[in-house]
Amino acid sequence: MQWLARIVASSAPAATILVRVIVGSVFLSEGLQKFLFPAQLGVGRFEKIGILWPHVMAPFVGIVEISCGVLILLGLFTRLAALPLIIDMLVAISTTKLPLLIEHGFWNMAHEARIDFSMLLGSIFLLIVGAGSWSLDAHAAQWFRAHSRTRLRFRSAPSP
Repeated sequence: MQWLARIVASSAPAATILVRVIVGSVFLSEGLQKFLFPAQLGVGRFEKIGILWPHVMAPFVGIVEISCGVLILLGLFTRLAALPLIIDMLVAISTTKLPLLIEHGFWNMAHEARIDFSMLLGSIFLLIVGAGSWSLDAHAAQWFRAHSRTRLRFRSAPSP
């Protein structure tokens, strides 16, 4: 249980909720759109950019973005939810923005990649600092602290 307590612990300020809201809502929205508009943003897009097994990977990525986006919005297991989203953004940048850089130059790529880089950096930020004090992680961390003190009292009590 110590590892779980470390994962949910965060000394980040309450204002971290602003980063969580933007990162979580963008990923939630993008994940939903993979199912709502499969030809443009789901399987069709994955086929166009050359992702292997697009009929499997597009729904998989959609589910990851939806579930991790919701976890980040709630501030629940935020650090764990940030990891697959970081991988998601690294793949998105390497498969869509690097070819754009090569074909059309830096400024075109920079314009198209602004949200990708923002989501990548926002996810890295959440991985580093955690969910902040206005989160379910904060409540879980408080519970772990209270219960670890209780266990310590029972262990240190003299035996009769």
